[in-house]
Amino acid sequence: MSNSKHDKGEHYILTPKAEPFLERVIFNNRLVILIGFLLLTGFLGYNAVQIKPDASFERLIPLEHPYIVNMLDNRDDLANLGNFVRIAVEVEEGDIFNAEYMRALQEITDEVFYLEGVNRSGLKSLWTPNVRWVEVTEEGFQGGTVIPDTYDGSPAELEKLRQNVLRSGEVGSLVADNFKSAIIYAPLYEQNAQGESLSYADFSRRLETQIREKYEEKYPNVEIHIVGFAKKVGDLIEGIGAIGGFALITIILTTVLLFWYSRCIAGTLVPVFTAIVAVFWQLGLLRLLGYGLDPYSVLVPFLVFAIGISHGVQIVNAMAAEAAKGFDPLTSARLAFRQLYIPGMLALVSDAIGFLTLLLIQIDVIRDLAVAAGLGVAIVIVTNLVLHPIIMSYIGITKGGVRHVRNQGEGADRKWRIMSYFAHPGVAPVSILIALVGLGAGLYFKQDLKIGDLDQGAPELRQDSRYNLDNSFVIDNYSSSADVMVVMVETPPEQCIAYEVLTAMDNLQWRLENLDKVQSTASLVDVSKIVTRALNEGSFKWYEISPNQGIINATTQRAPDGLINTDCSLTPLMVFLEDHRADTLEEVVEVVEQFAAENDTDQHRFLLAAGNAGVEAATNQVISRAKDMMLILVYSVVAILCLITFRSWRATLCVLIPLGLTSVLGEALMAQLGIGVKVATLPVIALGVGIGVDYGIYIYTKFERFLLEGKTLQEAYYETLRSTGKAVIFTGATLALGVVTWIFSPIKFQADMGILLFFMFLWNMVGAIWLLPALARFLLRPEKMVAAARARKD
Repeated sequence: MSNSKHDKGEHYILTPKAEPFLERVIFNNRLVILIGFLLLTGFLGYNAVQIKPDASFERLIPLEHPYIVNMLDNRDDLANLGNFVRIAVEVEEGDIFNAEYMRALQEITDEVFYLEGVNRSGLKSLWTPNVRWVEVTEEGFQGGTVIPDTYDGSPAELEKLRQNVLRSGEVGSLVADNFKSAIIYAPLYEQNAQGESLSYADFSRRLETQIREKYEEKYPNVEIHIVGFAKKVGDLIEGIGAIGGFALITIILTTVLLFWYSRCIAGTLVPVFTAIVAVFWQLGLLRLLGYGLDPYSVLVPFLVFAIGISHGVQIVNAMAAEAAKGFDPLTSARLAFRQLYIPGMLALVSDAIGFLTLLLIQIDVIRDLAVAAGLGVAIVIVTNLVLHPIIMSYIGITKGGVRHVRNQGEGADRKWRIMSYFAHPGVAPVSILIALVGLGAGLYFKQDLKIGDLDQGAPELRQDSRYNLDNSFVIDNYSSSADVMVVMVETPPEQCIAYEVLTAMDNLQWRLENLDKVQSTASLVDVSKIVTRALNEGSFKWYEISPNQGIINATTQRAPDGLINTDCSLTPLMVFLEDHRADTLEEVVEVVEQFAAENDTDQHRFLLAAGNAGVEAATNQVISRAKDMMLILVYSVVAILCLITFRSWRATLCVLIPLGLTSVLGEALMAQLGIGVKVATLPVIALGVGIGVDYGIYIYTKFERFLLEGKTLQEAYYETLRSTGKAVIFTGATLALGVVTWIFSPIKFQADMGILLFFMFLWNMVGAIWLLPALARFLLRPEKMVAAARARKD
């Protein structure tokens, strides 16, 4: 009788033949399937524990963006302007012109020279021969290395060193404005001679142990500050170590909550076990496919675990209800599978598609995250809808769990009865009005939402992190900041020093230097002006570009490396910024693009952009274009899946509208918390939709079933809450509590993701419980639904 009742309730969702077939395949071959799971888990688990942290400069940037294409096309000519670290060696007492400090700087320079991954030909320090001074005397030009071969640390030599530094033009660049620190500039290779990518984790660790710790201990009067992309990523990877602690807290917390919910040992341990199996499968397959875990995708296993738990709760809930009716474990498992197969599959496919929309974004690290998340959800489909019910079919719900279901009593029924008034004709309009007010408030507050970073330094790390403190030191003490945008000036061969080219560059520099957020600029123009002035007795009246091409040729003959390429077809114009905030980058890019549009000719073109700020500007543009397109796609796909399953546009709206409200409120929250839309936070927007739809699908599936049985709308919702309301509320709370621990991560973007996902998981659950029935009151036509179902049956 019970079987026929369930079949009758589900006939409108799936044809009678397909479901029993799948059910028979799974439950008639339980032992074989379990052995297969055991073998696969052992193999994939072995691979999972060997997966390694991974990060690459090129995987973090939009390789197809025109700015990045320009940068990569000219990579060889910009060798010293790409991936680098800057090591500032500070003297705490006195200045750098003392023998002990210079000995420390020499030893640190030598140590950096031999670090694996350093481009030694581009290394710059006061101790390297490529840092020189030049002056014009009565006898002509004189110059040499800043630290001469005769240097012996004597007071006389130290005074000569001071004079050389002042004549070198390196004050503000390699030497601090207050003479209390000097920088070692180390450009890096992306790959070694064997083609292996630079390990940022290892390189960062060597910087800490072989440079910072070693020499701060050896020279107590010295403090070392390190900035650069490789160091930032290394610190992010180091922060991944804290994830293990969060994982343990999440598992313990989830286990405790599951037992409180089910009062059943099996109903607690089996969902946790299958969710952990899904994580091991995911990590193992990622390693076999050649992926590692970068700082962004390292949180995906948390999401896979959370999704596995959320769907596992539905199975436990359904099995407990069937066991309370007196069914044995196998029958209870089959009936639970029969009830949840379609909504579970629909929800998980929606999750997967929500993740896979991230593939549209032309940044490899986000695409890697999409692959990892999509793969994880595909695995959860297998572990939750096959492994979980099979294990439970052997163990069953314990007597304590069955007793807990039977003892829910009138108190629980009264709670569900009160909540069922969300579907009441008098309450529903109030709910809709509140939702409209919330939508209006969300649209108003989300106007301040920005694309890109909103903080100085590395916004991925907390402002009091060692890296950001080091970055603040460099910004405060040097005129050339760590945030550099490089404009590439392209000309025909042998034309990069033509008067017209240098004049156009000079005009652009003047425009840029008048922007508030630009600290300074540097180019071949400055070299030509300095030498022209020097040739004219140092008079500032001659600090100009000479219209005489012969003089220009002479003044640029000894231009420093990096300011001119070998065939004189490219010269960079470097723009040093106070920060890489989104509004700063937008302002600089707008000025350069406008100038290029007005001044580009056949003889010269101004191309954006290299440098870390140029990469950030390109990334911001890609994310800005992709955000709305990604949301449109994910909502469209979820809508199509709901239409196929429920065969009703009204039902689809009931599920999607609460999701849309959550998306708007989530963006408003980001704007008010000062969280920009960037590589780290963009995936959260898709995740909120992909995972959030699960609640509405489970609620509506039960809701529709009771409506088709002829119940009134409010009564049908009451029965829905009785059967699945607790599971949905518990799932939302568990998911939210699982990610809220991220708020304490040393990595700020993980904390930001934790805040946003916490809000979205909770609010999507609230929307499904509160707003969906109110929408159903206005949108659904129960009598037509029943007639349509009967017509399909006939």
